[in-house]
Amino acid sequence: MEPWDRAGRLAAYGAALSLTPYLLIKVGWVAGSLLGLLPVGAGFSWAEWVVLNAATIAMAGIGIVVALALVRPWGMRLPGMPLIFCAWVGTGFLVPVLPYAVLTALFGTDGGGSEGSEDGPSMPEWEAALVQAGFVGMGLGLAVALPAHLRRRWPNAFAGRVGDDGGGSSRVPPWAAVVGAAIALVWLYWAAGGTAGITRPAGRDIGWHLLGGVLGLWALLASAAYWSLVSGRPAGLPRWVPAALGWLGSGSLFAWSGWKLPLTVYVALTRPSDAVWPENLAVTTVLHLAAVGVGAMILNGVVRRRWGG
Repeated sequence: MEPWDRAGRLAAYGAALSLTPYLLIKVGWVAGSLLGLLPVGAGFSWAEWVVLNAATIAMAGIGIVVALALVRPWGMRLPGMPLIFCAWVGTGFLVPVLPYAVLTALFGTDGGGSEGSEDGPSMPEWEAALVQAGFVGMGLGLAVALPAHLRRRWPNAFAGRVGDDGGGSSRVPPWAAVVGAAIALVWLYWAAGGTAGITRPAGRDIGWHLLGGVLGLWALLASAAYWSLVSGRPAGLPRWVPAALGWLGSGSLFAWSGWKLPLTVYVALTRPSDAVWPENLAVTTVLHLAAVGVGAMILNGVVRRRWGG
């Protein structure tokens, strides 16, 4: 067994194992709420709390199954594209969490904002640590296990060097790299403190700046990787470098904006009084729409010319 394959197998098992405590915690919350042994989270009705956590149980279960499918023999018998799509989206969600988790720990913030309200203010520290460790472990595991699975399933996907097939393609438009870079620069500008397009500057906190900066950097890396693959430059660069960055960055663009887009539209239509949305809703809606499209386009550029089967 080659070293990359051995590393991928260990990473896949590690990813599944790391998310198991999160799954068990969520099952405990739902069971406790149904039996009347645990209170529901602040701001939720009993039904909303059960449905929300049941959905996260399903998501965690899918994540564990996908991780195991990347390494077990039965995974090779599953249809390739649905499996890879789920792994691509999951990696896109979780990989940006890795530097974000380190940065929030260094800056002494839990990220703030309403996104963490699901756990409630009374969540024990040991549970919070297990939840964060589960997401970080799953992100790290998928980041290693997914390329290893792709290399086993489609050996040509990461083989060779940039430009060794002539470079360029009329079927994959290079302008997607320009649009992706523009989205990245807007997010990085906001993360650095820029106020153009910001309607509520007071709604920004350290976590908001850090997450925006991390997502902006991944979008920039994805755009650069896409440009390298479709232009054939710089010639001689091992193909797996831009291919891997393109996979991770495009997944980040697609997954995070695909999740934030409906939330943004909901806030724009309903204008809830308790919603503190720093960005201009029209501007951020356009950005998320563009990011979803560019993420899919970059994925297409990564796989179009070398994919087989």
